[in-house]
Amino acid sequence: MNPADFVAALRGCAPYVHAHHGRVFVIAFEGEAADRADFDQLLYDIGLLHSLGVKLVLVHGARPQINQQLQLRGLEPRYSGGVRITDRATLDAVKGAVGSLRMDIEARLSTSLASTPMGGARIKVASGNWITARPVGVRDGVDHQFTGEVRRVDVDTIRQVLDQDRIALLSPVGYSPTGEIFNLRAKDVATSVAAALGADKLVFVLSSDPNQWKLADDTGDAGQLSLAGAEALLSQVSAAEDRAYLQSAISAGRGGVQRVHLIAAAVDGALLRELYTRDGEGLMLYADADYEAIRDASIEDVGGVLQLIQPLEQRGVLVPRSREQLELDIQHFNVIVRDGLVIACCALFPYAEAGMGELACVAVHPEYQRNGHAAALLKRVEAEARQLGLKKLFSLTTHSPHWFIERGFAEAGIEALPMQRQQFYNWQRNSKVLVKPL
Repeated sequence: MNPADFVAALRGCAPYVHAHHGRVFVIAFEGEAADRADFDQLLYDIGLLHSLGVKLVLVHGARPQINQQLQLRGLEPRYSGGVRITDRATLDAVKGAVGSLRMDIEARLSTSLASTPMGGARIKVASGNWITARPVGVRDGVDHQFTGEVRRVDVDTIRQVLDQDRIALLSPVGYSPTGEIFNLRAKDVATSVAAALGADKLVFVLSSDPNQWKLADDTGDAGQLSLAGAEALLSQVSAAEDRAYLQSAISAGRGGVQRVHLIAAAVDGALLRELYTRDGEGLMLYADADYEAIRDASIEDVGGVLQLIQPLEQRGVLVPRSREQLELDIQHFNVIVRDGLVIACCALFPYAEAGMGELACVAVHPEYQRNGHAAALLKRVEAEARQLGLKKLFSLTTHSPHWFIERGFAEAGIEALPMQRQQFYNWQRNSKVLVKPL
């Protein structure tokens, strides 16, 4: 990376460094991730998050490790309805596998050699009996014995650990008030803990690639989905394990976790790219309605609108506006805002006496073009114009007449403009006049 790219990348992630500092993230990864040759890289990235001030709760799975222990003992894994049946012998294998893996993770997070990305990190990790569990019981006539489900999360103790600047590490086991041990699904532990803590984010690190899960009517922006969109996607995901993770993500969103991320373990740096770039790397489910919102602009949006339109003004696509003029006109603007960034805008200037409105200053951020944002703004402006009793929309353009024509506008002469607007027509720009009846 050349110096300019490095500086640009660092500046680009700075807003997320500030936004994530002090926030609580729950990160869950499968036992398969721990078996990967590049598992250290994931843990190094987790260590970096901790160094950047994120309060971390880690939940690890252990399915392949448990199966390896069973094989060593000459036992076969048994499942019913996709859930492991944990008899006494299997529980012994669970204890051996989970205990060994947990200690391995703790050891790797303790790395602080200068020759590694963890150099000087001095990360402290804490584990404990923070999950109270109960037996799954008999399902479809099958007794799952020591397979359990989460009953309660010791939120207060986990928060104390986080406040002590430690990483909280949870294994897929729980304990009953009678002293029994239960084998749990890691995804259920992570979902329950994230909801109980009111975590800001829940991240699932998967063996599969969630970017391959596509809606039938995908518009090219499947990286971010509302909970309703995720539920529509659920029926189209074929692999049972993937559906289970997506369902867990939806449940976490319904349980109050505002953002749930699903990323692929095989993608190097996926965790950092997902959390510290605007469009991420995997699939994000958002429960908050304003992750991407189309709304009336406010005075706080002036800076964002200026950043969006100034490159177009410099190229002569839009008529230059001063900040002062934009502040005066901002009540006429509509914006689309994604995660705090204004990514599209337009304005409606009404000429009530002529029964017409001017659609002006249509702009979309270069990274979000061809995703239907301009068309969404046009639809909103048309509805607003009808509410104002206007009968026609018009727009003046030098660069994009076909976009308007494809959406029902037709070329017209300058005489078609309201008289007041004719007086301010810029003959030097020689803009085309396009009119659309409402």
